[in-house]
Amino acid sequence: MGYKIKEKREELKMSQVELSQKSNVSRTIISGLENGTIKVTTTETLLKLAKALNAKISDIFLE
Repeated sequence: MGYKIKEKREELKMSQVELSQKSNVSRTIISGLENGTIKVTTTETLLKLAKALNAKISDIFLE
């Protein structure tokens, strides 16, 4: 999941800080999801990230 967040974020030329501001999800959580140290998060967080990345949840979070 995390590599897809990072891939989409980089595709949009967005930093973790910018994604954090746009999604209202802490940069620490975004970083943890991207590097795999955080493997579980809330549905609300997933929705916020997908919306901020202009993507469907299934595009980012389903294998």
